[in-house]
Amino acid sequence: MKTQSGIYDRQYSAKTLIRRFLPYYKPYVGSLVLDLGCASLTCLAELTLPMIIRRLTNTVTQNIAALTLQSILLMAGVYLALRAVDSAAAFYMAYQGHVMGTRMETDMRRDAYRHLMQLSDVYFNNTKVGQIMGRITNDLFDVTEFAHHCPEEFFIAGIKLITASIILGRISLLLTLLVFAVVPVMAFVCLKINFRMRDAFAMQRQQTGELNVRIEDTLLGQKVVKAFTNEDVEQEKFMKDNMEFFRIKKHTYRTMATFQISVRIFEGVMYTVVILGGGLFLLNKRINAGDLVAFVMYVSTLIMTVRRIVEFGEQFQRGMTGIERFIQIMDADVDIYDEPGAVELKDPKGEIEFRDVSFTYPDDENTVFTKLDLTVHPGEKLAIVGPSGAGKTTLCNLIPRFYNLTGGELLLDGRNIKEYTLKSLRQNIGVVQQDVYLFSGTVYDNIVYGRPDATREEVEQAAKRAGAHTFISALKDGYDTYIGERGVKLSGGQKQRISIARVFLKNPPILILDEATSSLDNDSEYEVAKSLAELAKGRTTVTIAHRLSSIVNADRILVLTENGIEEEGNHETLMEKKGIYYGFYTRTSQVK
Repeated sequence: MKTQSGIYDRQYSAKTLIRRFLPYYKPYVGSLVLDLGCASLTCLAELTLPMIIRRLTNTVTQNIAALTLQSILLMAGVYLALRAVDSAAAFYMAYQGHVMGTRMETDMRRDAYRHLMQLSDVYFNNTKVGQIMGRITNDLFDVTEFAHHCPEEFFIAGIKLITASIILGRISLLLTLLVFAVVPVMAFVCLKINFRMRDAFAMQRQQTGELNVRIEDTLLGQKVVKAFTNEDVEQEKFMKDNMEFFRIKKHTYRTMATFQISVRIFEGVMYTVVILGGGLFLLNKRINAGDLVAFVMYVSTLIMTVRRIVEFGEQFQRGMTGIERFIQIMDADVDIYDEPGAVELKDPKGEIEFRDVSFTYPDDENTVFTKLDLTVHPGEKLAIVGPSGAGKTTLCNLIPRFYNLTGGELLLDGRNIKEYTLKSLRQNIGVVQQDVYLFSGTVYDNIVYGRPDATREEVEQAAKRAGAHTFISALKDGYDTYIGERGVKLSGGQKQRISIARVFLKNPPILILDEATSSLDNDSEYEVAKSLAELAKGRTTVTIAHRLSSIVNADRILVLTENGIEEEGNHETLMEKKGIYYGFYTRTSQVK
């Protein structure tokens, strides 16, 4: 598993980025071809105008009698028709080109989101949410512009540069060579500054993510901030990040300004060459007035084309930065996946066996278990107690494969859990986590999340069994009450009961209750405990508890410490031993 730093620090060559990006054009090749066809049409009017002006000028200076109203109207009509074609083509490019880019952006965001859903907890434990959000939203906005402007701009530039160069050479090869002598130096300088721009944009995007993280962290924890009167502290932290963002943007704009000034200087040099060379050629009668006018106009076309490409360089680098940050997400390893030949888990009995299990967190190399052996029998109500940090929650997280084992095997119904598909494995396991997470939406939305195809009656029945129906009915809009982001409008106990109702609705054969009643008052705990006892009948249930009164009726209780499983038995047996469990229970009773 590559750590966050390894993924996010990875640099890619421009060739690699383009190669990885090109497949997203495949579904829209037809749109791209039409877009480039329209791009070529937009060049006609601009490339034809100098020839029209050249003919008018040469006719006036050489034989004004040959200039007739009919010829003037014909040339004007031709140019007007070309402008009409140009306008229609430009409309298609502006509309359908952007639509194509947006579709590609949508596809990339879909792939990024799908990939993120496959990543393990290790990735999210080490990755800031604000950074991820920035990568799949803001960064991909620039990819939309890049997706259609990049082929357009380079295609148009190629047509204009080739066509204009040929015509310039036919007018005056020597003068063309003099003008083009400036181009290699200009290209070298511009490319060098362009690479600096890419680095500047990458730093800017990174700091934007950090700023998002700071804002998200403060706003979500605003109650804690106010409770400790640390508004000034948070303001100082924010201003530090904000000023760093200002510094990076200032550096970016300085690089952009250097880029633009360099282009303007080289433009001036090229025009100076045209003035000096063209004037001397006129003086020596090596070129006529109409040819010089056309030459200047084509040079202007060349310079404007180069300037457009140069200015597009900023957008190009923004797009390349966005693509790179997208690929950095896509290259994060999916380390928990369906093994070849994995089968569906159907009607499990619920026997869980830890066989010589070792586990070390891959990100910080913190070892939690070494050669742990444990068997949970079908339908058994197993409780796990122990000091904080002993690995109780980690042990439970291994069952639905939120993490992979470092060593040993974890079996379900005698078969390694890796031999089951992830979806079917997790569909048969219900988890009530210690940290309750509710989605922004209604009460109903959060309960039905346990089984999206459930009827409203089934949702209400699940809420009743979790002891939540009464308080839900008392809410302003009942089950349709909006509970705010992460359920901020509910109390801790209410949120816990809704999360329990969600598992009741799922009705899985294996239950994992990680401090499931920790936020409930005594009355609510009593009601939920009765419901949990009913639900646990015939099902394998693993309960983690600090409140030991909730597990006295468990079939078996394990005392898990940093040394492994130190005690095992039911409540009465462990109390008689007067060991670690006895001490825990006694201290808990004294606190009460």
